[in-house]
Amino acid sequence: MASGILGKKIGMTQIFSPEGRAIPVTVVEAGPCTVVQVKTPEVDGYEAIQLGFGEKRERLFNKPLKGHFAKAGLKPMKYLQEFPVEAGEQYEVGQVLKADIFKEGEYVDVVGTSKGKGFAGVIKRHNFNRAAMTHGSMYHRRTGSLNATDPARVFKGRRLPGRMGNERVTVQGLEVIKVDPERNVLLIKGSIPGNRGGLVRITKTVKRAKQK
Repeated sequence: MASGILGKKIGMTQIFSPEGRAIPVTVVEAGPCTVVQVKTPEVDGYEAIQLGFGEKRERLFNKPLKGHFAKAGLKPMKYLQEFPVEAGEQYEVGQVLKADIFKEGEYVDVVGTSKGKGFAGVIKRHNFNRAAMTHGSMYHRRTGSLNATDPARVFKGRRLPGRMGNERVTVQGLEVIKVDPERNVLLIKGSIPGNRGGLVRITKTVKRAKQK
């Protein structure tokens, strides 16, 4: 089976276990995703499938992408990503993958783009401590010394104010609580990165599988 699928974050809610325990879950519309291209070792040097997901007005696509989808005989899709597979010959162009590639109780890794929070100082962005606020102190929430007097430059990796959020974030080892193949919905325990309606990439976890 495919190692993952593309989806859209719907939001968070909670459900109750048979024992009456509340479980916080994120609702994800997982698929349907269409196989746009099958990559093989003979042609591409590796095995993978290219999945398309979502809708967008066709006039917004450039000619190379339109040609890529036309070659597969498919309508252009908003998102296009690759997923590695072990046996590419199991798939064919036009095949549709849905949420039922996952099972309840399975563990997954979710990749998304975190919420953008705009420009932030070091206290909010990096959890710096502030200085004294009283007794005549004139130094409250500033960054502090850069420790670079001799080379007269700022070292790479220095934690400074700047844009916060809007980054690729991976959350590993989340449990799939429920699978609804009819509506292509997954209920995943806990929170996942991104805004409502944001694209997420869901793949079968590797670390949790190794621990068993």
